[in-house]
Amino acid sequence: MPAFDALRAIGWPLSAVAPAPGSASPDEAAWRELMAAHPNARPARVIEQHRSGYIVADGPDTGFPVESLPEWQRPPGYRKGTVTIDQRPGVGDWLLIEGKKAVALLPRRTTLKRGAAGEHYQQQLIAANVDTVFVVCGLDADFNPRRIERYLLLVRGGGVEPVVVLTKADQAAEADGGAVDEAMAALVELAAQGVAVRAVNAKDPASVATLDEWLGPGRTAVLIGSSGAGKSTLTNTLLGIERMKTGAVREHDSRGRHTTTHRALIPLPTGACLIDTPGMRELKPTGEEDVAENFSDIEALAEQCRFRDCRHAKEPGCAVRAAIEAGKLDPQRFANYLKLSEEVAGAANRLATRRAQKAEEKVQGKALNKRLDEKYGRH
Repeated sequence: MPAFDALRAIGWPLSAVAPAPGSASPDEAAWRELMAAHPNARPARVIEQHRSGYIVADGPDTGFPVESLPEWQRPPGYRKGTVTIDQRPGVGDWLLIEGKKAVALLPRRTTLKRGAAGEHYQQQLIAANVDTVFVVCGLDADFNPRRIERYLLLVRGGGVEPVVVLTKADQAAEADGGAVDEAMAALVELAAQGVAVRAVNAKDPASVATLDEWLGPGRTAVLIGSSGAGKSTLTNTLLGIERMKTGAVREHDSRGRHTTTHRALIPLPTGACLIDTPGMRELKPTGEEDVAENFSDIEALAEQCRFRDCRHAKEPGCAVRAAIEAGKLDPQRFANYLKLSEEVAGAANRLATRRAQKAEEKVQGKALNKRLDEKYGRH
């Protein structure tokens, strides 16, 4: 397989032409500059990320470890000489490598991130350079419209197209003939906002084929969702082989174990790439999300309130409360809107504080260097 075709098989973007030095298309100026700065390097994509390092590929049937840059190996932070967690390569990233040593990280087209666990503000990269995120939710006790809304908030914050995939549709229909329709009705506001919702039997190739429109050649999709939602089963069906380990869920709460232990990028027979991820227990916003975009129905109602600063509590002429009382707005959706708005605002404040600290450290560093230069000459 020619080098360019091999890269296209693992998601090399359509906007880029054959990856000779300096050959990226004009709209990928940053890529072109980096490639020109490293004329002996070749591109490779991160297909696995482990604590000990990265596995990259330069074609659909390759995979080998690479040596990281020193700054990717230091403890993350905001001090000089360190990089934050989200600035380090992740699955889906494109690197420039010389031999088996990474020399540069190509700028990302899109990102999927979340707030990292812990008291201190950090962003955690889930996947990079993806076109579609399949938000997978089982039609059993795993089904939770509020959690789906939270997933969508994070997905859209990274500029990626979300698709909601409801698995175990066959089991749900067998237990209750109207279960699938009821679930689709519970997500009607998402469909009204242009978010595609598909119900599938993850074990049936014919049922899963409804996702093919997002899995064309050169495209990259990522699966996110709870443990036991059926992500690995869906991956196996799309691959046509039993590659990913799957496990049973607990009957009393439909929870599953982490059968996927790390993120991995897998080429599909359709020419697309799929990234499977471990189940996520915590979904913290980064502060860069747009709550209004994800709750445009509530925002539209708020514009009709009598007072512009209406808090939608007991104010007279509140269009939001009127819609809830009339049964036109789900009160749980509104409660989730308030909760997520508060979380995003808090994360945005912490992000602003971190950026201000970083800017101040940069100014202080320049001032110190200037004083040293004045006293000792350029050092």
